[in-house]
Amino acid sequence: MSGRFDNDTLFPTILAFTVHDIKNSLGTLLELIRQFSAKLQGETGDLGLLEFEAARINHSLMQLLVLYKVGANKFSLAVDEYPALDLLQEAVHQQARLSTLNNVELQVDCADDLPAYCDFATIANALAAVLNNALRYTRHAVLVSAEQDGGYLRIAIEDDGAGYPPHFLAADLNNAADLDWVNGNTGLGLYFVSVIAGLHKNAGRCGYVMIDNASRLGGARFRLFLP
Repeated sequence: MSGRFDNDTLFPTILAFTVHDIKNSLGTLLELIRQFSAKLQGETGDLGLLEFEAARINHSLMQLLVLYKVGANKFSLAVDEYPALDLLQEAVHQQARLSTLNNVELQVDCADDLPAYCDFATIANALAAVLNNALRYTRHAVLVSAEQDGGYLRIAIEDDGAGYPPHFLAADLNNAADLDWVNGNTGLGLYFVSVIAGLHKNAGRCGYVMIDNASRLGGARFRLFLP
């Protein structure tokens, strides 16, 4: 597992940045709670943002715990066959409120009979975290799709935003040490999905992640390949 927790100082670094992110979300939550208390009957937008920030905390904690278990060799996948459409719809359901808040058109493109072989809960949560990020940075629309690509199921999340920054595109998403720990926007979520993808193995193939700015909508494109 080269580049994945092979350094005793790596996990504390990831922990520190994750806790920092959680702290920021908690600060926003507290402010919203104060506003709600003052109004007694808050606006739906405030309540939606409250739910959104709570979801961010949940995803951050989930990623933290899974990465810890992976690093400690205490994590195992529960792989089974599921409809790929159910997988996408679960991720979309988790982020539906945010798409409404941001007035983003959220599109799903997937055949009803397309199978997915994976740990459903872990992959759905990972996709929801990527989708959350796309909804934050897109302008008007996000497309979530899945199709067969050779021996892989290819899941894509595309938006019409400004695209991934250069340091994301240049980073090795399999190596946490290659992430940008200086500017704050580390790409830790992408690293997490890459780790989870790599744990999915079948017929000598491993899952993997690719990102680029070749979205059909004109912005960022995230792709997850599951064997």
